[in-house]
Amino acid sequence: MKYQIGDDIIVLHSNEEGKVEEIMNDKMVMINVRGVKFPAYMDQIDFPYFKRFTEKKIVEKKKEKVFVDNLPKEKPTPTKAKVADGVWLSFIPKFSLDEFNDEVVDLLKIHLINRTDKNYSFHYTQKFANENDFELHTDILSFHDFYLHDISFASVNDNASFHFDFSLMNPEKKKAPHFESSLKLKPKQVFQRIEEMKKNNEPTISYKLFDVYPDKMHDDKFELTGLAAKGYKVYEANKIRQNLEPARSVVDLHIEKLSDNWKQLSNFEILSQQLDEFEKWFHLAVAHRQASLIVIHGVGVGKLRDEIHDILKTRREVKTFINQYDPRFGYGATEIFFQY
Repeated sequence: MKYQIGDDIIVLHSNEEGKVEEIMNDKMVMINVRGVKFPAYMDQIDFPYFKRFTEKKIVEKKKEKVFVDNLPKEKPTPTKAKVADGVWLSFIPKFSLDEFNDEVVDLLKIHLINRTDKNYSFHYTQKFANENDFELHTDILSFHDFYLHDISFASVNDNASFHFDFSLMNPEKKKAPHFESSLKLKPKQVFQRIEEMKKNNEPTISYKLFDVYPDKMHDDKFELTGLAAKGYKVYEANKIRQNLEPARSVVDLHIEKLSDNWKQLSNFEILSQQLDEFEKWFHLAVAHRQASLIVIHGVGVGKLRDEIHDILKTRREVKTFINQYDPRFGYGATEIFFQY
């Protein structure tokens, strides 16, 4: 192995000097440059003395006297603008060799990457099979990376999921007070991403959590004075649940249950009708403060399931949700757990 932990190195494309912090595999090392750790391929770094030895020596010319008036004006060097492209969750695989001398992944090093101009506070929870395994509450500055922790590669099979609740370190009037985002790793997709990463000589696999921190949602306000006198039915807020349609604990979204002429509908119309039905029973469950709700979406190609899961990731009332085998529905249902 060319490098060892503690070796002084130089990054070839930037001429910055640093040290080797960790040997990740036979092609990559973790380096520390001015207090920032990041992975690098071995062909992207070199020993400082090799570079100095191979550089052409500049022959010094005899110094001439230069008067202050004759000094050339220094031209400002343009600084490269930082590109804002969202907040990412990044996984760095650490490889080792098995008994057959094949590369295998031992663990995943997890980093939160903030490529926006905002500073965030965040609460992070990592779960296996819907059970909390790791929690952290801290801050991340704009255009900075933050190392979270490691997980074993084998644990990806245990329904690994990652949940964030972001808020601005410097609150803004027009911005949301907080923003939730989550990611669930699917083992097959992770294996494919790692193979693509190796093929393309990339150091990490990354998933975008969001592009831009969202604006505050504005609730429409209605003037209630005189509405009752005009014939509208007005309910007292503390008695609203008494006047709502009863909620359901299980909702079946199969289209044949929702429409008699479903065979005449396009796929888009079917999906829209199913999602409208889901929204109706979701909001009724929340209004009645149900603890949970089971949504039967079927298996199929997974389009309806994926649409529902994307919606649930954005709902503050959702504590968690899970799509696992159930003897009644197979894998065709998702159970939602609420928090109030």
